[in-house]
Amino acid sequence: MAKIFRPSSREESIISKIESSKERQLQQTIHQIKNCSETLSKSLAMKLIEKGLIETTSKEDVEEQIAHCLESLARAEEFDIDYQIAPLRQIVVRPNRASLYITAFVVEKLINHKSIVDIYGSDEEIYNSIHREVMKCSA
Repeated sequence: MAKIFRPSSREESIISKIESSKERQLQQTIHQIKNCSETLSKSLAMKLIEKGLIETTSKEDVEEQIAHCLESLARAEEFDIDYQIAPLRQIVVRPNRASLYITAFVVEKLINHKSIVDIYGSDEEIYNSIHREVMKCSA
């Protein structure tokens, strides 16, 4: 017979604190991204192109598309963010959800843009490149 798990109130409070701290961290990151979205979109586009992860015919189009992604991240609800990042959730051990959201955008949607020739590198390489730029903005 299977054991029935009934969490104690202490366990429930610990889980609640962990979940609320994750949510607070995401909201802080999104707030910081809003404050520097223009510079972040430019630096993300530049880094992805410089590292050869994106081949494009127009750097400005990439900047514009990433800026739209950052705007949608700022407006997105938690469910929408979780839905967008679900396929990539396991690429790193403790991912930053905002960086994963942008990575998912690049890998799944930006690749279909008319000015994108191709996207190279693994999802992890793209995530790490994006995450470094997001952390610079957050610092």
